[in-house]
Amino acid sequence: MSDKNKTIHEFDFNLICEFFSNMERQGPGSPEVTIRALSFIDNLIDKSLIADIGCGTGGQTMVLAQHAPGSITGIDLFPSFVDIFNRNAGRLGLQDRMKGIVGSMDNLPFQDEELDLIWSEGAIYNIGFERGLNEWRKYLKTGGYIAISESSWFTDERPAEINDYWMDAYPEIDTIPNQVARIQKAGYIPVATFILPENCWTEHYFARKEAAREIFLDKYAGNKAAEEFMALQPREEELYRKYKEFYGYVFFIAKKVEL
Repeated sequence: MSDKNKTIHEFDFNLICEFFSNMERQGPGSPEVTIRALSFIDNLIDKSLIADIGCGTGGQTMVLAQHAPGSITGIDLFPSFVDIFNRNAGRLGLQDRMKGIVGSMDNLPFQDEELDLIWSEGAIYNIGFERGLNEWRKYLKTGGYIAISESSWFTDERPAEINDYWMDAYPEIDTIPNQVARIQKAGYIPVATFILPENCWTEHYFARKEAAREIFLDKYAGNKAAEEFMALQPREEELYRKYKEFYGYVFFIAKKVEL
């Protein structure tokens, strides 16, 4: 594989984690989008239990806690992300209602039918869209909701350059109708689906990524692995600006039904 097509997964996870810890969100999104997705969910009360799976540093989780009742557990594989999550919760005075814990999304620490809402922005790809929908379902109460954002194709066909890039990075990416069909097959009623607006990429992701890049390069000047990783980053933005009409992130909100 050429350096041009090298993917993020080929780098030291400690380096990746440190870089993304300098960003409020670790993927495309915005407070407005989190609030919009939340507006489709009608079952939450003060005693509700919510899990944010793959929470990262908790940018979206803090917004969730400020606009929804209930208690929230954020789960992420990386301890440094969880430390930042808990510091942010304390800074905002939300530590009594939310906590971050280290854990894996393929071995969640919940009881069957314990949760009222499962949230996951830009993270379900780590386990796979279909697998996550099926395996996480058991933790939801009947009538509980799942709200996830996931990379999606907007068209059935697309230029080879962007198709090859995504097939290498995440072969499970699919079209929105196919993703909705998987949601139904897994035992949910699709409630809402919407495409994240462009500013979720440009303002809330790429611009903040550039600021994090400067901090990172200053710290790791002369470190070949760090510099290679940073050299990869502009490629993502270049491809998005060139092919954004063909793909993006989509929010899917669905409700668990009894099968």
